[in-house]
Amino acid sequence: MPDAHSFGVDPITCYSWNKDQTQLALSVNNNEVQIQNFANGKWSLKNTLTDHTQRVTGIDWASKSNRIVTCAADRNAYVWVQESGKWSPTLVVLGITRAATCVKWSPMENKFAVGSGNRCVAVCSYDKENNWWTSKKIKKPIRSTVTCLDWHPNNYLIACGSTDFKARVYSAYIKEVDEKPAPSNWGTTNNFANLMGEFSSEAGGWVHGISFSASGNHLAWVAHDSSICVVDANHGLKLTIVKTEYLPFMDVIWINESSIIVAGYGCVPMRFNYKDSLTFVGKLDDADSKQQPGKVSAMAQFKAMDSRAATDVETTLNSTHQNTIVQLSVFAGGKERCTKLSSVGTDGQIVIWDIK
Repeated sequence: MPDAHSFGVDPITCYSWNKDQTQLALSVNNNEVQIQNFANGKWSLKNTLTDHTQRVTGIDWASKSNRIVTCAADRNAYVWVQESGKWSPTLVVLGITRAATCVKWSPMENKFAVGSGNRCVAVCSYDKENNWWTSKKIKKPIRSTVTCLDWHPNNYLIACGSTDFKARVYSAYIKEVDEKPAPSNWGTTNNFANLMGEFSSEAGGWVHGISFSASGNHLAWVAHDSSICVVDANHGLKLTIVKTEYLPFMDVIWINESSIIVAGYGCVPMRFNYKDSLTFVGKLDDADSKQQPGKVSAMAQFKAMDSRAATDVETTLNSTHQNTIVQLSVFAGGKERCTKLSSVGTDGQIVIWDIK
């Protein structure tokens, strides 16, 4: 059974776990970041980070260094460091004129990337002399807002999705920070902002979520046209596209080298397997099993109400989440072998799922 935790009625827009999953950083559709602690079966608020002045759009908690990076619609990002139980912000020089939309630490945690409405990805590294984080921009040929990011496990490549219907892979190698990268199946990465690949689905739709597999050889993304796409770097960047019958997905994550989980407006996470092609496996939250005996369908209820001119309608869904799922994260294991997955939704819930 899924393990659901409610944080009120406000939508959770973004969240991130600490290393041992005992603490959680989240934002409930406002300018604050809550640090919640789980102990004795209960959640308690430990800290509130309030330096942002507009809605927080991205949070990522680094597992090795225990630093939190946040970004918001106020065009700012902060790196938070814990000292004597309190979180102190470090300035990030983003140099953008539109909202920041997403943020992600690199695997080595010596860099992070910020997507924005400025049609660019800002790759940030620490400047010790000035005690702040500076940024280098990836711009061309992005033509609209960057909505999602994910790092390749080699720490040098970054994938981004945007509202120009494209998914792209770039080199994020910074000479002053990184060692010289080894060649990969995606190509040579010696030049910063070098475009390694550009892809789109057939119909076109805003890209909502993107994810590299544990090996970095597979890249998956989901778009607003209800499509799921996978690029296989082992086979010459072969692109597989599946246009599904479901409502659009908002996020995607690899749970092993051959399986992904997607979720979104359908309020239920779904599993697909990839082996040269994508195949539907099933739903993590089976609504059919929750259907009460003798309960009629929504269409039958509507017809009955219409015939009686009734206005009362049942709005409870036969699923754990009661509204759109906006983000998926690995809770236990890793992308190479995930055993538990967590999801958040605009229903104010965080749900932990067992992966069989």
